[in-house]
Amino acid sequence: MEKSPDERPSRPLNEQRRTFYDENGTRHEPRRDRDRPDAARTGNSGPKPDYKPRYPHRPAADRSIDMLFGLRPIQEALSAGRTLEKIYLLRGTKNSITQEITELAKAATIPVSLVPLEKLNDLTRKNHQGAVAFVSPIDYAPLDSILAGLFEAGKTPLLLLLDRVTDVRNFGAIARNAECLGVHAIVVPSRGAAQINGDALKTSAGALNLIPVCREPNLKETITFLQQSGVQVVACTEKADTSLETASVDFTGPVAVLMGSEEDGISPEYLRLADYKVRIPMAGQIGSLNVSVASGIMLFEVLRQRLQSK
Repeated sequence: MEKSPDERPSRPLNEQRRTFYDENGTRHEPRRDRDRPDAARTGNSGPKPDYKPRYPHRPAADRSIDMLFGLRPIQEALSAGRTLEKIYLLRGTKNSITQEITELAKAATIPVSLVPLEKLNDLTRKNHQGAVAFVSPIDYAPLDSILAGLFEAGKTPLLLLLDRVTDVRNFGAIARNAECLGVHAIVVPSRGAAQINGDALKTSAGALNLIPVCREPNLKETITFLQQSGVQVVACTEKADTSLETASVDFTGPVAVLMGSEEDGISPEYLRLADYKVRIPMAGQIGSLNVSVASGIMLFEVLRQRLQSK
């Protein structure tokens, strides 16, 4: 039985008829989604090319499961001796818990940053209560214990010092070089160093699970300590007069190779402390190498000299 006009479903108000006839009398129907050229890429129910997030102001979902948020969980993690990569606290917050977190973090050489609320909201959507921390996937080793153990075992120490290398993938590649070429430990500053996360572990091809990493609060004091322990510090810089291929520096003894940041190289105060400064010879027009490549070249020269001396 045919429905009466009153019983027929009404057409939505926002739907428009787009059927039209051209000048030749040919009828044209509106194109359906599956007939659109971009349908193969987006699908019938997928987003269109000009799709925009409904709530662009909201931060992206947490990409790391190695995250703690909330004052009490971070305090408990520090008290339990858990290794944290970095702690972010809401700027201006002062109470007994934040004071204890700061003191425990300082004792464990864990960097703490006081940040605005927007920074914390960018890190997580959860109720962070003004505190967010990243859990380190590795445990840092004390440098003095590493060095003492090497001397006691009759080994010739080879250490790699990194001054403000902040790129995560660069750090991972450097760790891979270091493990392959016989470095006993990597030393990084507690501030201004790359965050060791999943990307760093992946780029290192597992090397960060094999080679110890030492986090030191003051590289200047670390260099002095190494020199007093009988380890010569050799800085790699394009500003040096001595070229690496001359083999004028003896790498067969206890050595710490110092590499600088991606931006401006080694800090001037560390360069002044170094026992030797060497540059990598180059024949091209570009005046510098990526720090991960440069570290591989430097460490290869150390290994080459040590193999020849045996």
